[in-house]
Amino acid sequence: MNQSAPFKDDRKLAYLNAEGADRPLKSPLPQEVLDRARAYRLSRFRKLMDHHDIAGLLLYDPVNIRYAFDSSNMGVWTSHNPIRYAMLLNGGPGIMFEFKGCEHLNDGLPGIDERRTSIGWMFMTAGDRAGERLSLWADEIVAELRTHGGGNMRLAVDRLEPEGAAALSARGVELVEGGQITEIARSIKSADEIELMRWTIRVCEAGMARIYQYSVPGVTERELWAHLHFENARSGGEWLETKLLTCGPNTNPWYRECADRECQLGEMISFDTDMIGPYGYCADLSRSWICGDAQMTDQQTRLYTAARSQIDHNLALLEPGLSFAEFNAKSWHIPETYQPYRYSLAAHGVGMADEWPVVCLHPDFDGNHGGRFEVGQVICVESLIAEQGSESVKLETQVLITEDGPERLDTFPWEI
Repeated sequence: MNQSAPFKDDRKLAYLNAEGADRPLKSPLPQEVLDRARAYRLSRFRKLMDHHDIAGLLLYDPVNIRYAFDSSNMGVWTSHNPIRYAMLLNGGPGIMFEFKGCEHLNDGLPGIDERRTSIGWMFMTAGDRAGERLSLWADEIVAELRTHGGGNMRLAVDRLEPEGAAALSARGVELVEGGQITEIARSIKSADEIELMRWTIRVCEAGMARIYQYSVPGVTERELWAHLHFENARSGGEWLETKLLTCGPNTNPWYRECADRECQLGEMISFDTDMIGPYGYCADLSRSWICGDAQMTDQQTRLYTAARSQIDHNLALLEPGLSFAEFNAKSWHIPETYQPYRYSLAAHGVGMADEWPVVCLHPDFDGNHGGRFEVGQVICVESLIAEQGSESVKLETQVLITEDGPERLDTFPWEI
């Protein structure tokens, strides 16, 4: 522990490790929890494929592949290099098309019926043979649809480059937007998924405690952000989706990424974790606190109190069956003085990443999509409060929708 840290709030430092030792956190969850979650997730995809009369579901998004098969391989790299993919056939097998040399990473995954080597046709890997490899890829996909589709050539795809879409269409495939399947499927969690998510949140809160521990004058924003990476990596997590930790004047306007600016005594430190942690689940939590052994100023206290009011008010509204429009009408209306600096969202879904639904803040709600909150959804309730010339206070909590209303999954203490 950093002996120079002047903090007196032992509630936060207690999240580092229950034993008081600086060591990785190890999940206490038995394998049966993960096995049941895997089976549930795959069944969600298959059920919605049936509902939409889809012969196959082609997945390139590494988050969707993880959800379907619990298969993980270079998640950040493959998110922008379409080199591995998976295919579910309605009433047929689940096929993992893995990057050459990585097939063994899928050993023992129960949802995978076949493993094949993927065909990469992006220019980086195929060069002037891209067209040739594209044809091989398309022929293989179409062959599976014809074998298992019973004449149904409707294929849902989560993401695909234009060349791939054109090649499949030319072969008689009817392409269907796959987000309506993947997003809705992922939005309703099983009890086992919630247990896996709770563990990711536990690891995230240990990382937040490390940030708190080292929030002393002279530390840079990047140094603080590294503590969350460190705790996540050593405890079995994956990656961070953003770099949203700033201090003092860098907090307003929001969305600046962490830099080499040194935090000063009494400045507000604000951050948003967006952490993909153990088991591939996301802990999306935000907190703000003061750098060093100092009290909040009157302005900081006023902004923080307003942020807590927004969180508490909107959190209390959440219940099964409440439409997004009804939520918007009843939501905490941000005062005009804060509106120019507002966050665009009041709430959003979260699972293996940020996901559907997205509920805009009331000034921006006119273009929002329809829908209702449902049992089994996990919702992040957001607040960002700032005014002209002030710092920003960013708060966010992660909430399970139950039959009896909202249940907070995070417990890391607020400042007020």
